[in-house]
Amino acid sequence: MNFLAHAYLSFDQPKVLVGNFIGDFVRGNLRDQFEKDIVLGIMLHREIDEFTDTHQEVKKAQEILKPKFGRYSMVITDIFFDYFLSKYWENYDSRSIQEFADQVYQTISQFEGNLPVSFVYLFHFMEKENWLVSYGTLEGIRKSLTGISKRTAFDSKMETAHLSLREHESTFKSHFEKFFPDLIRFSKNKLDELKANYD
Repeated sequence: MNFLAHAYLSFDQPKVLVGNFIGDFVRGNLRDQFEKDIVLGIMLHREIDEFTDTHQEVKKAQEILKPKFGRYSMVITDIFFDYFLSKYWENYDSRSIQEFADQVYQTISQFEGNLPVSFVYLFHFMEKENWLVSYGTLEGIRKSLTGISKRTAFDSKMETAHLSLREHESTFKSHFEKFFPDLIRFSKNKLDELKANYD
């Protein structure tokens, strides 16, 4: 999943949110680097990604993209699912998407000094351009995918992937709506399990 989903699936626990955000930016012995709840967030991030990658609805969504985008279809579906979460945010949270985004940015900023430099660099752009809210528009998705495409080693064609979202939006939305409740339940249970087993 992408940033907005990881933020939402931190369940308003600030340090878990921090870990959930930096999960792709850290390596090595986590307990030597971060306090318990941040480590739990990193662990949860990785569990969320594994669950997502193996879910049948996600795989069905990726099949639509694979003929054109190949292995990059996994990254694209993550971005597309943030589009639906942001666009239909009122179905999942009583706060406005902007209010939630502001809370996320403020939380991350409080911990900035202890976070990986590569993540902090990206986070400054995220906050400045308000990615979490802009994910809910096709233009925001286009910008996000174009930015990622510039960092890929091969020609990913991701800068055109928003056109697939526009063409197949109802189908992708259906896959998201079948998948996301499963992910919410999994994430809540997994976080409880990680806390119980942490020593």
